[in-house]
Amino acid sequence: MSWIILIFSGALEAVWAAALHRTFQATGQRRIAPALLFLVSVLASMAGLAFAMQTIPTGTAYAVWVGVGVVLTSAYAMITKAERPTTARLLLLTGIAACVVGLKVVA
Repeated sequence: MSWIILIFSGALEAVWAAALHRTFQATGQRRIAPALLFLVSVLASMAGLAFAMQTIPTGTAYAVWVGVGVVLTSAYAMITKAERPTTARLLLLTGIAACVVGLKVVA
């Protein structure tokens, strides 16, 4: 159960990163809806990480949380055309995802 919550919390990390970007996007003026989404998702993400760290070693939990967040945030950036999906970027993100899976296997 802790692993599922940890992965979901990592996904919420991508949500709050995207919401933070949207909060101050283009016009330079703050937007309320993305700011609220940021606050809710960052709190839920941190709470899930804290819960998972009760049964998963701290280093492993944090690495998985960050890895899931990095891969999903980068995927979102590529889908929305904020970043280009270069071969090197895709290979490196695949490596991060493989390391996250590896940490689950050995934990």
